[in-house]
Parts: sequence; structure tokens; C-alpha cells
Amino acid sequence: MTSFSIPQEVSELFNLFEQTECQLYLVGGAVRDTLLGKMVYDWDLTTDAPPEKILEILKDKDAYYNNQFGTVGIPSEEYHPHEITTFRSEVGYSDNRRPDNVIWGKTIEEDLQRRDFTINAIAARKVKNEEFKLIDPFNGQKDLKEKLIRTVGDPNERFAEDALRLVRAVRFAAELSFKIESDTLNAIKQNAPKINSISKERVRDELFKIIASNNAYHGMELFRESGLMQEVLPELEKTFGVEQKSPGRHHIYDVGTHSLNALKEVPSTDVITRFATLIHDIGKPQTFKILENGTITFYNHEIVGASIAKNIAERLKFSRKDAGKLIRLVRWHQFTVSEDQTDKAIRRFITNVSPEYIEDMLALRTGDRLGGGASETSWRLEDFKKRLIEVQKQPFTVRDLKISGTDVMQVLNIKPSPKVGKILNNLFNEVVENNLSNEREVLITQLKSLHPQGS
Repeated sequence: MTSFSIPQEVSELFNLFEQTECQLYLVGGAVRDTLLGKMVYDWDLTTDAPPEKILEILKDKDAYYNNQFGTVGIPSEEYHPHEITTFRSEVGYSDNRRPDNVIWGKTIEEDLQRRDFTINAIAARKVKNEEFKLIDPFNGQKDLKEKLIRTVGDPNERFAEDALRLVRAVRFAAELSFKIESDTLNAIKQNAPKINSISKERVRDELFKIIASNNAYHGMELFRESGLMQEVLPELEKTFGVEQKSPGRHHIYDVGTHSLNALKEVPSTDVITRFATLIHDIGKPQTFKILENGTITFYNHEIVGASIAKNIAERLKFSRKDAGKLIRLVRWHQFTVSEDQTDKAIRRFITNVSPEYIEDMLALRTGDRLGGGASETSWRLEDFKKRLIEVQKQPFTVRDLKISGTDVMQVLNIKPSPKVGKILNNLFNEVVENNLSNEREVLITQLKSLHPQGS
């Protein structure tokens, strides 16, 4: 027996099924994460009852059924919607993603046999109160203890059924800090090209989960070792082996290794910032040159990299906002930090990156430095950060001024005309170039002095 602490609303589901002759089990991630002592957000269950019977049992729970795979959803106030799925077996996977036919099953063992990995093929049946009996026909508990990702049965068959499992194996390894069992890993390598039959959105979502995990470095190492990087991010695969060590350069790793190290070190939890850090030097293979003195250069690699980032974002169906952010971070990551920079130069940097992404860019720079063997920061970078704060106190456009066109017309007693815009532009230039304070009273005083009678 195992003690499970389950939410009240899940306990109520068990109580309702106990009043019938139908079986109900916790299954999948809910069991796995409970056994690992992790927080559970998805409480998934399985039953021998067909969908129509589930809906009848849950008639007072706003349950809904809108698919052909036997899954009934129940809304939840605190968690993701609970899902109860009828025992089933699946036949035929012509698209390497979904079964051609679903057959309702009769036993929990039959249902567990169709699942992806042994650690997800453990079920728990409530015995009394919070006591549960575990059903574990594929030794998932043993693999949990040994920290292994292993398929249920023949890995080639499991990956042929659903090619997204190829990436999910890597994702689970990254999220749980597990290894992938050798036969399973070899099967991923053999079947890696099948990932191209899966929708790009699904692949992107799994890739994002790897990059967002606490072990993104480990995950992306496995992603490459498994052959999936070559299929999903071939541009990144090309960066490995591209040398950077040369006279006058600080790098000690090849481009690909540096990129993985940068991902490992970036102090941001934002997945787009992490992804940008991973691919920030992706333009280097195309711009690689060796000068006569042996120095290696990558002139304009950030421009080439931004173009590649755009292609990746389009291929993996990024949202417009995520794509824009990724491209900006890659395009402008090669920024100069110098005590001789003018405020105008710093303003230009902020405009290029966008004020919204300044912190993300600085996080990328930190990952870039640490990932290249340099120290986390320098006095120049710290000075640059202070100046970023000061410069951002100034307006960036006429719209940021503390007075408007209406104020200009009222103070100078003039009518709407192009002249109003010209006056605002003059004030903006005074603020930016002559350090005039962007305060309403100061601007009105300046307005009156420049245009004493509406001149």
C-alpha cells in the first residue's frame, strides 16, 4: 500500500465511482510525480467505464466529452481539468502520431501496455482513505529509483506509434534529471527522422519544455546525442566543431559547445531568452574566416544569425511576439560595452533591443560570458547597466514628453497645424541633446521661452 495525498475534488471522483461497479485508477504523471515527491498539476484517471457511463456517473460535475479517444474532462478550480479516460488499446499508427482505431479495453494492465514509458505506466487504485494499491506491470517504480527513461516494451514499436515520444523521452530526462536507457536511446537515434512527421507546433512545445527545465543543458546534450537536433535544429548542429580558439580571442570552446554552456549559465527562466542564448551564435558557421595571422573572425554573424533565427521561428511556428523577441535578441547580442559610449549610442542600443527586452539581453550576455569561460561581469558591463538605467529616464519618442500637442496649442494659443508637431520635436531634441528635464512645468517654461508669442 502507498499513501497518496489527493485533492478533495479528486477524492470526490473516487467516491462517486465507488457507488458503482466501475473501476477508477490514478494513472500517468499523477502517480509518477507523487512517487517522486513532486507537485502534481494534472490529476489524470482511467476507468473500465465507457464514456457514456462516465458522463452518467459525473452528471453533476459539468463533465464533457468531445473526442473519439474515450477521454471525459471535468473542470477544476485549482488544477488543470481532470481527465478520465476509458481503458483502451490502440491499433495502427499510419501518421506516426494518432491511432487509426481505438478499442475499449477491459483491464488496467491492457491500458497500461499502450503507454509510452514505464515511469508513466503505473496506476494506483484507492483502497481506503488515502491508501492506494499500485499496479506496476512494467517495473516503473524500479526505473524511477534508478532514474531511467525506458519505453514500455519494444522502443521501436512505441516510437512508431507516436513519434512525438522521441522528444518526450528527452524532455522527461531533462525535467527529472534522468538518463535514457540504452535500448531506448538507440531506438531514438534510429527513429529520429520520424519526428518530421509530427506537427511543428507539438515539436516546438516539447522543445520549449526541455529548454525551460532546470536541466536544459543536459536535455540539449541528449537532444543532440539522440540525433534529434539534426532533424529539428540542423542549423545548431552545424555549429559543433566550428573552432573559435585563435590569437587575440577569448573563446576556449567550439561554437556549439559554447552555445550549450551559455544555455547552462543564462540566469533567465524565460524560454525565449534561453532559446536565444542557445542560438545566439548560430550565424558563425556561415561567417567563419581565418586571417593571415591565424585569427578567426565571424564578421556580421549576428546579422546572419538573425536571418537564421527568423527561419527557425517560422519553421517551428513561433507566435509573432516570440519570433520578434528571438530575432531581436540574436540580432543585437553583439553589443559594445565601453566607457567612451555616448548617451546617443546607448539610446540607439535600447531602441534596437527595445526597452522591454533589455533585461533579457543582459541575461543573454551573462550566459554568453560564462559560457565562454569569462567572468560573469566586468566593471565596464556594470557601468553600462547603470547608464542604461539613467538613459531610460529620458524620453525615447515625442509621445514620451510630459506635455502634449493640446498643451502646446493652449499655452501658445494656436490652432491645430503641422507647426504643433514641429514645436514638440524641438522640445524633444532639447530634452535629448541638451539634457532638459522632462518635467511638465520645465517643458512649459521652455515652450514659452522658445515661442514667446506663439512664434
